[in-house]
Amino acid sequence: MRSSEFFLYLSSFVPAALGLAPSGPWDAFNYAPKSKTVYPAAIREVEGTVTNSDRLVNNAGSATLSGQGSWVTLDFGVEVGGLISLNFDSVAPASSLALSFTESPSFIRPTASDDSSTPDASTTYDRVLPISAPLATGYWMQPAFSLRGGFRFLTIVSTAAGPVTLSNVSCAISFMPHVDDLRAYTGYFSAPDQGFHDEDFLTKIWMAGAYTVQTNTVPLNTGRQIPVQPVGHWANNATLGIAGPIIVDGAKRDRAVWPGDMGIAVPTQFVSTNDLLPTRNALATMFSKINPTTGALPESGPPLSQLGSDTYHCWTLVGTHNYYLYSGDLEWVQTIWANYTKAVAFLEAKVDPKVGLMNVTGLRDWARVGGGGFNAEGNAILYRVLTTSASLASAMSLPALAAAWTANATALKTNFNTAFWDASQGLYTDNATTTLAPQDANSFAVLFNLTTSPAQAAAVSAGLEKNWNALGAVAPELPDTISPFIGGFELQAHFVAGNASRAMDLLHREWGYMLYTNLSVESTLLEGFTGNGSISYRSNHGYNFDPAYTSHAHGWSSGPTSALTIYVLGLSVTAPQGAEWLLSPSLAGLPRAEGGFETALGWFGAKWSVATNGSTTTFTANVTVPAGTKGVFVVPPELRGASRGVSVTVDGKKAATAADSSVTVSVGTHTVVVVARD
Repeated sequence: MRSSEFFLYLSSFVPAALGLAPSGPWDAFNYAPKSKTVYPAAIREVEGTVTNSDRLVNNAGSATLSGQGSWVTLDFGVEVGGLISLNFDSVAPASSLALSFTESPSFIRPTASDDSSTPDASTTYDRVLPISAPLATGYWMQPAFSLRGGFRFLTIVSTAAGPVTLSNVSCAISFMPHVDDLRAYTGYFSAPDQGFHDEDFLTKIWMAGAYTVQTNTVPLNTGRQIPVQPVGHWANNATLGIAGPIIVDGAKRDRAVWPGDMGIAVPTQFVSTNDLLPTRNALATMFSKINPTTGALPESGPPLSQLGSDTYHCWTLVGTHNYYLYSGDLEWVQTIWANYTKAVAFLEAKVDPKVGLMNVTGLRDWARVGGGGFNAEGNAILYRVLTTSASLASAMSLPALAAAWTANATALKTNFNTAFWDASQGLYTDNATTTLAPQDANSFAVLFNLTTSPAQAAAVSAGLEKNWNALGAVAPELPDTISPFIGGFELQAHFVAGNASRAMDLLHREWGYMLYTNLSVESTLLEGFTGNGSISYRSNHGYNFDPAYTSHAHGWSSGPTSALTIYVLGLSVTAPQGAEWLLSPSLAGLPRAEGGFETALGWFGAKWSVATNGSTTTFTANVTVPAGTKGVFVVPPELRGASRGVSVTVDGKKAATAADSSVTVSVGTHTVVVVARD
């Protein structure tokens, strides 16, 4: 138990109904479509001779394109993905059309889609989807192989003299194939933002992260074909794993399982939809591809099936613990346990006995530069593997194995701090021979509890801020790049370090830019961007100077969704399915917040508000949890302090606030009041 915090133990014995999150004003900000058949919401551009183009909006009627080169761009309003269909009402002899797709409005054009097959400096590798002559009146649907998994804008181009009259242009949503109602969330979050230009921003960004992960949850046989298609073509009909639906990294691309990305995307999935089947299918796919001789796991799932990443090997193991924590599915863990232990042994064999650190030889990673040898990032994730593996071993009733992994983790933590801590910077260095202090390793050190004291964690939090510009955190290990993937871990690290105001500042800068920039889709979240806000992510680090290749719906960028639930609302699970839970809010300058999520045990919900009257601050929280669970309430850090008098009541009864005090409550809905006086 942490002696610096006030704890109250709460238990509940009142059942909660399973099902949907409660309805409320937050529903207005849900980006998911109301139907799995969606129609254009607006006309974005018209060139040439297009008659009655506005009738294509919301299926209002027919429009006619006349003359070669005439085109109309339809705006679906949000990121969508799937197969286009339309009706040809009348067609002239030898008429033909083509379709081009794009997420960013920067690549609206009649000659090419944005790139999804491969990055090419021309930005036009994919070209268009032709609907060739002879056209025939009646219904037409896009061939399944040519599915576009992510786009907001559809351009219809007349490629012959025409005229062509068409109607009923729609997109059949392909993602979330196992769910009929895309808006049927099992969790929610709502809070009024303070000091930002949009008071609903926090609710919107929570929803944007949730919707992003939905667009990344896809049918089994809709992966990007590898090897890539010839220039002018794309195909999304490859098999992605052993079962579907399955969670992948991006809507447009790569459309494959990437376990590192799941480190952010799966917590988002849990707090928003509790849709864990796609996660289990993704993890099972990774374990099915283990090297039976060495125990090495691939970096990514099929059809990419890339090899040679120690960190993404780690993320599959960390993801297994996350899945078990959220689902309680020990039966599935048992099915992969032999491969799991083999995969942990693969990593431990890389630990040099003289140095006590893993020698990173599988260099592929999230795109960072460097990373080999005795590297801080790789060893930080290995520490997380060992601590979570010990937890899984305990669940498997293997105490000796749990103790061995715990001991190895303890030794690694000591060696990590000896090798990498740079007191002059107040940060961890990338390795023992450089002064570069990476965003990833430092964020992980705080988040995974590799720091040795609250003061050290606070120093890291302050040091990370030195990398910021107006648009977010620039990663020293990938120059001129803002990575919302690693940024999501940094966001959490600031909360864990006790600096909610710094976390909220980063959230406003980085995710505020992503949600509102007119370079993107304003509904789902960018894979990454440059330090000046350009969408030319990784231009000279693997993406061949092709900004059209950047994904605008990448689940690894959805960090605020889980962070707002876990750290601002303060509600999280600490044992499988929430049998044990934590309510530890950060006020973050907000007057109130509410939200919750469900597990198989039932509904977990909280609502809090804070008011100040002179020198007295009163915090009131209501929490509802399922029968048979027990929890811990932590007094918000903003209300603690040696100079403050703090009193706590639970359901009207005074509760002791000594560090080791607890109170048991025997009803399912509780009211906690904290009064702090200066």
